[in-house]
Amino acid sequence: MTEINTTVNERTIWNRAFYMLIFVLCLGVAKFVAFMVIVFQFFFVLLTGTPNPKLLTFGLNLSTYVYQGMLFLTFNSETHPYPMGDWPEGRAEIEPDN
Repeated sequence: MTEINTTVNERTIWNRAFYMLIFVLCLGVAKFVAFMVIVFQFFFVLLTGTPNPKLLTFGLNLSTYVYQGMLFLTFNSETHPYPMGDWPEGRAEIEPDN
């Protein structure tokens, strides 16, 4: 029981909870943006026959961001994703940083 009280009273766990709340909100926005990228890319391919390269790059980076956010939220990473960290460029790392 003392172990639980110590954990509850630690400032670091409450800081993490604050960051987790921020990232949950950011991932909600990212989900909407991803939906828009999907729709725009679909219609772009429908009209031109090829994907838009800028949307491909942005979609890849957005997917990496969502992956990094989920790693943080599930305690598989201590690295803060964007907006506390850098915006990702390229594919996500396969291994979490634990």
